Amino acid sequence: MSTTEVRQGDPVTTVLTWQVRPGREQEFEQWAHGVTQCARRFPGNEGVSWLRPEDGPRFHAVLRWSDPHRLAAWLESEERAAWHERIRGLATEIGSERQSTTGMETWFSLPGTTVQAPPRWKMVLTTFLGAFPFVLLIQWLVAPQTAAWPLPLRAAVFPVVLLPVLTYLVMPLLSRLLRLWLYPPPDR
Repeated sequence: MSTTEVRQGDPVTTVLTWQVRPGREQEFEQWAHGVTQCARRFPGNEGVSWLRPEDGPRFHAVLRWSDPHRLAAWLESEERAAWHERIRGLATEIGSERQSTTGMETWFSLPGTTVQAPPRWKMVLTTFLGAFPFVLLIQWLVAPQTAAWPLPLRAAVFPVVLLPVLTYLVMPLLSRLLRLWLYPPPDR
């Protein structure tokens, strides 16, 4: 398992890869539907997507969870163990990769990733919702105090104040709050 640094409280995405015995793909797809429904009812689940990128017996499950603790609870649950017992001899889990995400990193197309960026209009609206209150505050509180400063210095105040606040506080919070709207499960 390849694991990036995961902080408690951060959303987490796990990709599980399954090797299915040739000719048993349809049985596996039925099992995948059932285990997906079970996982979606589990606390903290934010969606499950199945991918079959190549024509053959290999399947990938992309599981999104609200935090690492709830993901671990699912991975160690009796429900999951019971579902895995049902496919003994039918398929083998051959790998997994876990990654912590705030949502913002998927706004940029990165090679080798499976999570699609939200539509640009949703990114614009979310950014506007995050930036507008702070732009208003800067214009109201900071701009009058810096009116006598040279233009390049005044212009620097805006990004120096706004960008760290958006990057570290506002956008991760908005991405988490609007996660199901920004990244709807594929069955919606």
